[in-house]
Amino acid sequence: MILAAEEYNPVMPHVAEVIIGLIAFLLLLWVLRKFVVPRFEKLYEERTAKIEGGIEKAEKAQAEAEQALEQYKAQLAEARTEAAKIRDDARLEAETIKAELRAEAEQEAGRIVAQGEAQLQQQRAQLVAELRADLGRNSVALASRIVGESLEDEARRRGTVDRFLTELDAGADGAGARN
Repeated sequence: MILAAEEYNPVMPHVAEVIIGLIAFLLLLWVLRKFVVPRFEKLYEERTAKIEGGIEKAEKAQAEAEQALEQYKAQLAEARTEAAKIRDDARLEAETIKAELRAEAEQEAGRIVAQGEAQLQQQRAQLVAELRADLGRNSVALASRIVGESLEDEARRRGTVDRFLTELDAGADGAGARN
């Protein structure tokens, strides 16, 4: 019956199995601590370094991008300022050219008007001379018919015509002054 008392109990393991299991567990724990844990820690540190290096690279790239953006904004502002200056210079130059062209046009117009007036004066003088000559011939012919003698003498004819025209001019001036 002692044998029956020492009968195998499925809930309680044998002491030898517990000791072997404990030795195996400690051996496994030692192997893990000696070989596996340092490798995991090394891989963890490498991964941490890569991640931190990536973060540093990203921060550096972001700082460079921000610096490039600031440079771009500064260049853009400078380009806008220069474009505004060029526009102002072009506008000023256009106004200057416009004023010069206007002055040249006014001078040309004045020259044309003066030339036209000179031509008109010349034509007027020519017409007056022609009219005086025609009027003189007609007056002499008419006076010859009325008087009955020939007024062919040039000096007398001119004197008569000039006196007649002077009297006409005086009469026209007097009539114009009354109006």
